[in-house]
Amino acid sequence: MIGVWFQIAKVMGLRYFLFRTKYELERKLGLLKFRYPANTNSQTNVNLSDWRQGAANFFFEDRNSIRLESSVSGLLESDAKDIFDGKLKFFEAETIDLGRSYDWITNPISGYRYDIKKHWSEIEDIDSSSGDIKYVWEKSRFSYLYTVIRYDHAFKTDSSRFVFNEIISWIDTNPLNYGPNYVSSQEICLRILNWTFALYYYKNSEHLTDIVFFRIISSIYNQLQHVYRNINFSRIAVRNNHALTETLTMYLAGLLFPFFPEAKKWKLNGKKWFEEEIEYQIYPDGTYLQFSMNYHRVVVQLLTWAFVLSKANGEKFSDTTYDRARKTLMFLLECQDTKTGRLPNYGANDGSLFFKLNDCEYRDFRPQLSALGFALDGKALYREGPWDEDIMWYFGITGPEIPRHFLEVGPIAQFDVGGFYVMRDENSLTFIRCGNHKDRPSQADNLHLDIWYKGNNILRDSGSFSYNTSHDLIRCFAGTQSHNTVMLGNFDQMKKGPRFIWLGWSQAVFAQVRELGDCFEFEGKIHAFKYVSKKVFHHRIIRKQKTKPQWEIIDILEHDTQEAMHQRWNVIDDYNGLFTIIAVDEKDVVIEPEIRQGWYSETYGLKKQSIQIVYSTQGKKIKTVISIKDSISGALQ
Repeated sequence: MIGVWFQIAKVMGLRYFLFRTKYELERKLGLLKFRYPANTNSQTNVNLSDWRQGAANFFFEDRNSIRLESSVSGLLESDAKDIFDGKLKFFEAETIDLGRSYDWITNPISGYRYDIKKHWSEIEDIDSSSGDIKYVWEKSRFSYLYTVIRYDHAFKTDSSRFVFNEIISWIDTNPLNYGPNYVSSQEICLRILNWTFALYYYKNSEHLTDIVFFRIISSIYNQLQHVYRNINFSRIAVRNNHALTETLTMYLAGLLFPFFPEAKKWKLNGKKWFEEEIEYQIYPDGTYLQFSMNYHRVVVQLLTWAFVLSKANGEKFSDTTYDRARKTLMFLLECQDTKTGRLPNYGANDGSLFFKLNDCEYRDFRPQLSALGFALDGKALYREGPWDEDIMWYFGITGPEIPRHFLEVGPIAQFDVGGFYVMRDENSLTFIRCGNHKDRPSQADNLHLDIWYKGNNILRDSGSFSYNTSHDLIRCFAGTQSHNTVMLGNFDQMKKGPRFIWLGWSQAVFAQVRELGDCFEFEGKIHAFKYVSKKVFHHRIIRKQKTKPQWEIIDILEHDTQEAMHQRWNVIDDYNGLFTIIAVDEKDVVIEPEIRQGWYSETYGLKKQSIQIVYSTQGKKIKTVISIKDSISGALQ
């Protein structure tokens, strides 16, 4: 065990290790219970009338000021009615009936009911007996309020009584600093931001009484105090999208609620910390330290809120913040399938879509990317479509008035800092990961290959499923086997450590992508499987023919072990008949494929059986050709 902790300190850094050790000691000794008491006399000195008259500038003044064209849709109507009936769509995927009197603390999957009398510091967020805590957090985020608000605007109804009853119900059920809904400061921040959106939209509702406003604003204030006191946990021990959410929320709290006693301090420090986190977390080439498309979109959403609301109130961020935002937007556009708006299902994917203001499906990134593009340069990035609705809400501009600018993506793109490489032609997208990690990886997926053809994800990443499930499923989804790369024996590229930590990080030795006369070519090499042997290197060459949908992959695994080499392909459903895969070993002998059962999770919490095609050899080289069939290439749309 001492060896494991030494390795954690080595890969995560001494600052992280010392802070986390101290924090866990304080938690176990009960010191955090005294620092975050349940009862507080903290109150605000603003009443409803004063707030209505002097509220800071938001995306809109109230519901009556919104010029958004009504978007009446059957999907919006059915989703809203489900919410009124107590049915919630979890992680933008599965609808679960919670009932109209849900208690806010019961896991609907496991049935486990958290003890609301237990201090948040005594609750484990990853515990096999309680199930995945994200199922409890999901409704308490209040992201579903956007569906209700959009429904009210589209259908000219008023659900403000329902909305405020929901918020008051949560406040009544969740005493300050007790229960599962105070475990994560990021979840607290999302709740505050979403309540704030609802407060502004229903600002002049008759159901927003003095008493209701006082209870909501007091709860917001007390929850903000919790976040500020605990913010070093995310800034030191976590340092990912949690830190961005929390630091931005502190800035926005000071901006939007200047009557809070600590507002100036929160705004000043929140802005400074947010700028620091953006510069640290978004690499100079626009890639993101969490190596996840899902979490990268979280950053896009937060940047949009930051830029729009700061500008509305006469403020701005550092030049570096805007520069990193532009570069991160360009990176995501380079990796996007132009037909569907989707990006590879790459990296950790927990379903986070905090502020959904459209009817587009979950994996369509166009609404969020276009909104950030508009926040930066005043122009949408795509042709007119349902993805424009976010822009309409944030900027108060209607569809026909929206100026547009279509950013061009090239045939090849290379992002060396983050380790991402793209080859593109009219019908296909080839996405490769080859990274040199300076920040912790979340999955053992180096040299993963994603292939898209005419909007179809032919070779895909298997997803994430759940952060709190069986050891076998965690290893399956986060490990090497769920990615389109090579395994040495049955070993992952890195050794799994506790929680979200990997040990012995794989590292890129070199990587490049280039355009040749008849093809696009990627070549990269990584150092991996270090806990198996120090002398293991995976060298991969990928060539995409320009004139036809065909890919040639050469894998060379240099090692000094007796383990076999396994090339794994996680393929699209009903793959048989769509394309062919032919593999030969180092002696040009055809390798017979082994068809294995795998798992695929497109959205968090849901999984289904899928097919893995595995080619194995005792040698050290596999050459593979993947071809879309001529009869199918014209039919795939």
